[in-house]
Amino acid sequence: MDEYIASAPREVRGRLEELRKAIKAVAPKAAERISYRMPYYAYKGRLVYFAYFKNHIGLYIPTPVIEEHWSQLKGYVTAAATVRFPLDEELPMLLIKKLVKARVKKDEEAVLKIP
Repeated sequence: MDEYIASAPREVRGRLEELRKAIKAVAPKAAERISYRMPYYAYKGRLVYFAYFKNHIGLYIPTPVIEEHWSQLKGYVTAAATVRFPLDEELPMLLIKKLVKARVKKDEEAVLKIP
C-alpha cells in the first residue's frame, strides 16, 4: 500500500492517504492488500478497492452499495461497483465513509447468514 501511494504523482498522494485513513477509520479491522494492482481492503469479504488515474480516483465497492446510494452520487461518474472522483475536486470524505460503512454492514450480515 505504501509503495502504491508513493508511486502516485505528488499532487495525488495526499488524497490517497486521506482516502486510506477514511477507510481505516470506518473499517479498522480491514486488512490492507494489493489486488489487481491496486489497493484493496478485505473485511469478512471484499470491502473496497481504490486507484488513481490521470483525471480521477476510482473507488470500487462490490454491489449493491453504489445503487443503494445513487441519489447521493449524482454528479459523479458511476457504474454498478464504481465511483469516479475527479482530481480537480475535493474528495467527499463523509460520502466515502458512508459507502464503506454500508459495505462493512453488508459483509457482516453475509457472515451471519452462513450456516
